[in-house]
Amino acid sequence: WDFLILFFCLPVVIFNEITKKRLLGDMSCRIVPFMEVSSLGVTTFSLCALGIDRFHAATSPQASTRPIEQCQSIIAKLAVIWVGSMTLSVPEILLWQLAQDTSPVSGGVTEFCTMKPSSNLPESIYSLVLTYQNARMWWYFGCYFCLPILFTVSCQLVTRRIRGTEKKSECRGTKHGQCESHLNCTIIALTIIYGLCTTPENVCNIVVAYMSPDMSKQTLDLLNLINQFFLFFKCSVTPVLLLCLCRPLGQAFMDCCCCCCEGCGPDTTSSEGSADSKLKTEMSSSIFFDKPRETPPPLLALGTPC
Repeated sequence: WDFLILFFCLPVVIFNEITKKRLLGDMSCRIVPFMEVSSLGVTTFSLCALGIDRFHAATSPQASTRPIEQCQSIIAKLAVIWVGSMTLSVPEILLWQLAQDTSPVSGGVTEFCTMKPSSNLPESIYSLVLTYQNARMWWYFGCYFCLPILFTVSCQLVTRRIRGTEKKSECRGTKHGQCESHLNCTIIALTIIYGLCTTPENVCNIVVAYMSPDMSKQTLDLLNLINQFFLFFKCSVTPVLLLCLCRPLGQAFMDCCCCCCEGCGPDTTSSEGSADSKLKTEMSSSIFFDKPRETPPPLLALGTPC
């Protein structure tokens, strides 16, 4: 979803700032906010799911031998996260619409998106969208800012307390304990990046809500632009951070990039390197679940019986 934001929403916003024309017209005014709010929801619920996964890993009676989670279970969780995020973002499609204004400087017609429900909506839907507009600021702040941060902090504190009282002697100095600590640091880093990038938007929303009559339209447009580019920055940093901190995922990504290059041939060196990287990836743990630590197979005898 971060890549969708960068490849679709970023060009539309840049094109609008340069030409003062809205690319794709009214449809972009509805789709861009929908995708941006859905991005916040996907990140929020993903961080909550990862926090629950780390809590289960800490409270499992045999955490080092916990079985690999089935693919159907992971797909079901991802479906709940994505479908739930897009469902909660549906009011954004009905809230925004395209408007036109004459620039006092150049005298040309400029296009911009305004937060105003259409009067052609049915009365029941119109009242719901209007209620969402009035509560949008606090909904943003509570669900998309406080929820992931408080959830992640609570899960980390509970996990550290459980590990410090029950499994301190077992996990200290072991590879499994180091792996768990690395995964916890990854989730904390993702939460910090998300919190830093969404803080300006929430602050601006609160300031605009109470000081909007005293601000000019240029100031409001500038604040909205800053908020959008903080979201674009979050969408660009999060995948890079995840690829760097999660070594198996980063190694798999580099292998895919290497296979797409022309210089990647089926020679012996590359095959041995890919085999070594595959072995390292299989022996490493994933960020989403823990792989069981199996004993290595016995060494085979080499040579003839003589």
